[in-house]
Amino acid sequence: MNQLAFVFGLLGNVVSFMVFLAPIPTFYTIFKKKSTQGFQSVPYVVGLFSAMLWIYYAFLKTETTLLITINTVGCFVQSTYICFYLFFASKNARIQTVKLILLLNVVGFGLIIVLTHFWAKDSNRDDIVGWICLVFSLCVFVAPLGVVRQVIRTKSVEYMPFLLSFFLTLSAVMWFFYGLLRKDYNIAIPNVLGFLFGVVQMVLYVMYKNTNSKKVVKEKKEISEIETKIIVIDHENKLPELKEQIIDVMKLGGAAVLGIIPLVPVHVDNHILGVGTQSINND
Repeated sequence: MNQLAFVFGLLGNVVSFMVFLAPIPTFYTIFKKKSTQGFQSVPYVVGLFSAMLWIYYAFLKTETTLLITINTVGCFVQSTYICFYLFFASKNARIQTVKLILLLNVVGFGLIIVLTHFWAKDSNRDDIVGWICLVFSLCVFVAPLGVVRQVIRTKSVEYMPFLLSFFLTLSAVMWFFYGLLRKDYNIAIPNVLGFLFGVVQMVLYVMYKNTNSKKVVKEKKEISEIETKIIVIDHENKLPELKEQIIDVMKLGGAAVLGIIPLVPVHVDNHILGVGTQSINND
């Protein structure tokens, strides 16, 4: 039984590591644009907090090496993402990110350690921390509901890649059996919800994947029409920089997607369009 749990834990490490690498295209885009634009730092800060919680829980249990290894990697990867984000973020986004880190990862995590260390008995400390991890993990797995709602509303899976949903589902399966075989239900229970949401996302992808091509054709037509109008404006020398701004908005616009790591979130409607409107008004 322990050997089988080790196999599932090892596979969980491999799959989870691949999921941790999923945001790389997001940060490549940030690097090319030299700006975080509409991307949010919340998922990476929350991902770091989650990894820290599971490491604390793992140190309170026995034979949890695999849990420690993957979450140590998670801490490193999420910290790297956050540092990268802060480097390219605007002043306001940088301040908000630092505030969130201090509130969640410093004060919040610090309080959990202090309260469970001084107020909880040694015999049930791991149970208390385990319940905290369980509840937090459930909240994290519920977060993709925003993505699901957005896909249903827009009938587009542009911001919900199939491979990411597949690996998230596969990761949930591995960690569920790891927790079940170890009789650690704090690990197993949240991954039941993770599996269900993963399946829902893959089903939605199959249902709406063919609508993306139609959307792209429509957006290209709209961009072409706007470019024609902007050429007239450019000739009149009124708004020389408006063309590039509006085209960027059209390429990025259409849907506001929010997900928690390991999903890659993009919040476009409010942030990008708001910036675009402000730029137009200022000009």
